[in-house]
Amino acid sequence: MGGERPLRTEDLDFPLPEELIALHPPAERTASRLMAVDCAAGEWRHLGFRDLPALLRPGDLLVLNDTRVVPARIVARKPTGGRVEGLWLGERPDGRGLFLLSGSRLRPGTELHTANGGYRLRLTERVAPGRWLLEDESGRGWLRLLAEAGATPLPPYIRSRRERAGEPDDSPEDRARYQTVFAARDGAVAAPTAGLHFDQELLVGLRAAGVATATLTLHVGEGTFLPVTTERLEDHPMHAERYEVPAAARESIERTRAAGGRIVAAGTTVCRALESFARDGRAAGATELFLRPGSRFLLTDALLTNFHTPRSTLLALVAAFAEQRGAPDGLALVKRAYAAAVARRYRFYSYGDASFWC
Repeated sequence: MGGERPLRTEDLDFPLPEELIALHPPAERTASRLMAVDCAAGEWRHLGFRDLPALLRPGDLLVLNDTRVVPARIVARKPTGGRVEGLWLGERPDGRGLFLLSGSRLRPGTELHTANGGYRLRLTERVAPGRWLLEDESGRGWLRLLAEAGATPLPPYIRSRRERAGEPDDSPEDRARYQTVFAARDGAVAAPTAGLHFDQELLVGLRAAGVATATLTLHVGEGTFLPVTTERLEDHPMHAERYEVPAAARESIERTRAAGGRIVAAGTTVCRALESFARDGRAAGATELFLRPGSRFLLTDALLTNFHTPRSTLLALVAAFAEQRGAPDGLALVKRAYAAAVARRYRFYSYGDASFWC
């Protein structure tokens, strides 16, 4: 794919005080803070997200991910009363649902009853550790089942910390705010978090300033929750995620490139979809693209993203992009910028603040 170089996963570690992990969204979407990083200069500025228009130029194209988060988390009981938690990962062609399940003594034929909605599910096949195929015995369809019986699939680090604090791990606030204002296509089990900062007023203002927008779809999968556990970063298996770069977006990209504008990816999910399309020309499919230091970026000229977890593939992507934009050592720049963010008490992760890399 490029000049990727060996990297130890521990190299992606950095100190982060637990109190900087955002457990709730800000009062307003655009109230987040924004760190603007000039990669070639190795410098940054501390701004607010409402300042984003000042970082973009007339003729730029802002690309957004229009995936919609489904209420993919379910709680169910076995006939014996045992609790089972599940995360819906998608539907197979035969109609069965693929779930990541946690519970004891699960076996084919076990019947589950959802805590909400009264649905009956049956385990049919274990396809991998923790992964099961289930039948919905009501036959009403998985999206309907999840809408009636599911909960917001908040990241485990939010749920566990809220549980310790005695707070609910799913609320009307989460259902509204763990979703972008431009979400349109059901299928994600996690939010494209860079998009959470936008409201309609800001989008209208950007268009009025001459910044075009386009949408693509990448359905964020469970891989976004999984830490890198291999000793060497390159040994980490990326989970496939479905994407589509529609004709309207492809045409906008061509026009922007022809006119000399920049392609600005609103999030790592957009970046991965763009770079997957750029590599093999497939406008739709599944991507396992792993962008890490040494990777080349063929379409992405600027990257808007949140502050990511230590030892994550997302952190590796940002480090790789920083090198693309002129940083001699992308990972070193990321660590310095993150240390400055910690010192300034930025909020981290899904409900946290944003950064802009160019």
